Amino acid sequence: GDPYCSLVNVATAADGSPLLLISRLAVHTRNILADARVSLMLDERKEGDPLQGARVMLTGAVAKTESADARRRYLAYQPEAEMFAGFGDFAFYAVKLKGAHLVAGFGRIVGLTATDLLTDLTGADALVAAEPEVIEHMNADHAETCRLYARKLLGAPDGDWRCVGCDPEGLDLQHARTGLRLPFRQRVTQPGTLRAV
Repeated sequence: GDPYCSLVNVATAADGSPLLLISRLAVHTRNILADARVSLMLDERKEGDPLQGARVMLTGAVAKTESADARRRYLAYQPEAEMFAGFGDFAFYAVKLKGAHLVAGFGRIVGLTATDLLTDLTGADALVAAEPEVIEHMNADHAETCRLYARKLLGAPDGDWRCVGCDPEGLDLQHARTGLRLPFRQRVTQPGTLRAV
């Protein structure tokens, strides 16, 4: 019954809701099954004093999901978890966000609602449905473009950057354990528009 925290890997659904892959043998999963309320802390992971960097604490409730999209997206962001995904004691869970507490540095603290954080998927069904094909196409036919997006548009070091997700607001790129977000200048709801943007 005491508060308990644990380190977990996180991915996101198309709307930005956190996704987890956890084992029911773990204490944190047993706690979730007893009380679905959770908090997740994400930090900036930069050099120096961690208290001077940005971090956000997300709050919400977690529930097991059998969604094929949740599985696909989680494994796109956390490919090393593929070996655990088939184990009987592991399952995917989605966090329904309630809000967040953002600390953007000393004295820069903001409370956020779920609406402030999540991507509105209204009218974007075609793009969400096409996401697997978009990612496959980007990585198979435009790998160099992904690399250039990361280097030239986002200032990242050179590497094997690949597309791991897209939604109406941007593309997610990843190299090893580093993820970057390439925001779109306009909202995109159709695959054809995505190509043009």
